[in-house]
Amino acid sequence: MHEQMPLIQALGTDEWWQDVTVQMLEVMRRRLRDLVQFIDKQHRKIVFTDFEDERGNDRHIDLPGFAVGTDAARFRAKAQAFLRRHLDHAAVKKLRTNQPLTTSDLRDLEQLLAAGGVGEEAEIRRAAADAQGLGLLVRFLVGMDRTAAKEALSTFAGGKTLTANQIEFVNLIIDHLTEHGFMEPATLYGSPFTDVTPRGPEGLFVPSEMDALLQTLEAVRASAIAA
Repeated sequence: MHEQMPLIQALGTDEWWQDVTVQMLEVMRRRLRDLVQFIDKQHRKIVFTDFEDERGNDRHIDLPGFAVGTDAARFRAKAQAFLRRHLDHAAVKKLRTNQPLTTSDLRDLEQLLAAGGVGEEAEIRRAAADAQGLGLLVRFLVGMDRTAAKEALSTFAGGKTLTANQIEFVNLIIDHLTEHGFMEPATLYGSPFTDVTPRGPEGLFVPSEMDALLQTLEAVRASAIAA
């Protein structure tokens, strides 16, 4: 509980909740979920709400591209559910364990999704193009094995004596890779990373360490793109 106290205290401020994102809420959930067991079950307060819905006059609103966005979200959800049932597939396993893909692996992935009824070939290729590659799309949907994520960071963090804040920062990167499979450098400059170091990673690491960190993240991303 002591390790999460800075986050718990931040949650009690209006500043933390301003412009909060889904990613921030998810990281918060994962960091605090182990503390649920300490909630006093005997003295929970019941919260009552008393308000009425307000409804104005019906009117038609055009939402250009709404169907396309919905279809894309539906495809990703369907693909994710399907792929999580096929984590033992050779190419999927490569992505999970941060092993480099081949063009043959990409063909196998496309065939796997098509044969599983996830979508037509054109739809699969369109989703892959939006994600900058089928490998990145699948990696994003299935995430990375946590052990593989730790190993990917071991080259950067191994052999160093890290401070508490540096350890927390590296662990957040591992969390992100485990959840999303790869990481864009710009993500390091947003919450929850800036909750640890408001100035971004440069506030914790010297230039040579920053170079090594960015090279590590690029290598992880590149492993999901067939050469």
